[in-house]
Amino acid sequence: MPIRAVLWDIDDTLFDYTGADAAGLARQLEADRIAERYGTAAQALALWRRITERHWARYAAGEGTFQGQRQERVREFLGAPAMTDAEADAWFDRYVAHYKTAWTVFPDVVPALDALAADYRHGVLTNSSAANQEPKLRDLGLRERFEVLVCAVELGISKPEAGAFLAACQAMGLEPGEVAYVGDQPEIDARGARDAGLLAVWLDRDGGRGEGPEGVHRITCLAGLPQLLAADTRFGARSGIR
Repeated sequence: MPIRAVLWDIDDTLFDYTGADAAGLARQLEADRIAERYGTAAQALALWRRITERHWARYAAGEGTFQGQRQERVREFLGAPAMTDAEADAWFDRYVAHYKTAWTVFPDVVPALDALAADYRHGVLTNSSAANQEPKLRDLGLRERFEVLVCAVELGISKPEAGAFLAACQAMGLEPGEVAYVGDQPEIDARGARDAGLLAVWLDRDGGRGEGPEGVHRITCLAGLPQLLAADTRFGARSGIR
């Protein structure tokens, strides 16, 4: 069964989320003159990311509200449980302003989408929400590239659950065997896609995270994606295309 469409992850696949998050947080801490409280910038980012992942997981599971999880992240990160909702919102808004100034698409993304446009349909499956990802894709000039935007929060099920991948395929009117999934996480993205019956492509931009799961194709740059899709080597040897 030939591949007819590509589903994409967004953060750290199309969009440099880690870079923007690091820059935005560093600028916010500098503006508040509290950077030294967290040790190094890397330590501050690691703490922020742990807090973010925990509170986002609760929200994605149906606990609390979108704005509420933001407020709780700020309170925990600042060690300020008595902070009012308005104060937490204001702090988060300042962080977002810094974060957005650092938004950028990886340089290999638009060339890859251009190279694939004539032969493949495109969609997005993300573990975030439409409230986050719809405006982001529009601001980055990418939204019109994708037929569908399927988000875990609205869907009610997240990657790596097979149901998330299958719902995205259904949204495109295609069978899993007709769809490739490209993402930066070897387990959540690649293994999940593989187990759901999609062609799984792990985008390992750093190139140093090991072999990845069996039956998954690893690339370190999107320039290798058109060749991989044309070959469609799901049932052959593991791909090492760069």
